[in-house]
Amino acid sequence: MAQQRKIIHVDMDAFFASVEQRDQPDYQGKPLIVGGQPNSRGVVAACSYEARQFGIHSAMPCSQAYRLCPQAIFVPPRFEAYREVSTQIREVFWRYASEVEPLSLDEAYLDVTYTAEYDGSATLIAKAIKRDILAETNLIASAGVSYNKFLAKVASDMDKPDGLYVIKPEQGKDFVAELAIGKFHGIGPATEKKMTEVGISTGHDLAQWSLEQLTDKFGKAGNYYHHIARGIDHRPVRSERIRKSLGKETTFAEDILSVELLTDKVLALAELVLASLEKQQLTAYTLTLKVKYNNFKQVTRAVTAEKKWDLAAIKQALPNLLVKTEAGSKPVRLIGLSLSGFDKQTSATSLQQLALSLDESVSDQ
Repeated sequence: MAQQRKIIHVDMDAFFASVEQRDQPDYQGKPLIVGGQPNSRGVVAACSYEARQFGIHSAMPCSQAYRLCPQAIFVPPRFEAYREVSTQIREVFWRYASEVEPLSLDEAYLDVTYTAEYDGSATLIAKAIKRDILAETNLIASAGVSYNKFLAKVASDMDKPDGLYVIKPEQGKDFVAELAIGKFHGIGPATEKKMTEVGISTGHDLAQWSLEQLTDKFGKAGNYYHHIARGIDHRPVRSERIRKSLGKETTFAEDILSVELLTDKVLALAELVLASLEKQQLTAYTLTLKVKYNNFKQVTRAVTAEKKWDLAAIKQALPNLLVKTEAGSKPVRLIGLSLSGFDKQTSATSLQQLALSLDESVSDQ
């Protein structure tokens, strides 16, 4: 029997506004609107949670937002800054997931079905992702964990901000049955109104309709509604790039000066990376060490070998890599290790096998 999927949906909380508040301390704790000016025809691109308390939301005309909250701070969007942070966040995702499907700059689906870290616990992996994002970007993310994309997406909205909500396979049907139709991802206001008019207000109501009835009423989308009403979603997480490396890093609670202790930390990371590599049937030939000092400056040192890396080879190579850094003379706040340079044949084979496994991994329940 194929392994049950483990999907995480990560969504940054008030992303644009949170980046602005992070970069401008004067904005913190205040209603902030990213978008047009109050006297313009612009709309709200994003707003802080302080602004949301006044009923302000995305896509609202800025003039209306100003009427609701005249004391709000209006700032133009800085998409370059948001893209930079988005890149950082996605690098965190790739440490843990075999597939990453971004939906926008601030949210993505992650498939962690084959992730070895934390004994494969998707909940603990989600906690680690949230923790890493906070440590490295000073921003807060919410996460939803479930066995398919639909439920993971819904779960990430359940406990915002700074949320972590889990829907287990045995909970899926009951959770959907009680869910208000307006909370369903993929059902917008117009469809919600149409459904309400015919007596569909919860997942339970939706499940009473046959596939034929739903397709007659809602067209092709009826098939999707029929499945999600039963907690079923077969869609795989599809990456927009082929994975080129597998890595793991850790930020220390206190800076480390001891090279011996750093070596132990790296070897612990190496075991996790090698386990993940083996699970995904990948062969890697390039080893990269990442060191971030307490002044936040970071360096990487890499070495490529003719044979695939194992723990003994990594242990032997580490002293030469560390000596090329300032570890031992400068305090280190973060250490990381990654393996890359995958053998093309094994990469293609493993990706094909992974895709087949994913397509078979959810059965109708």
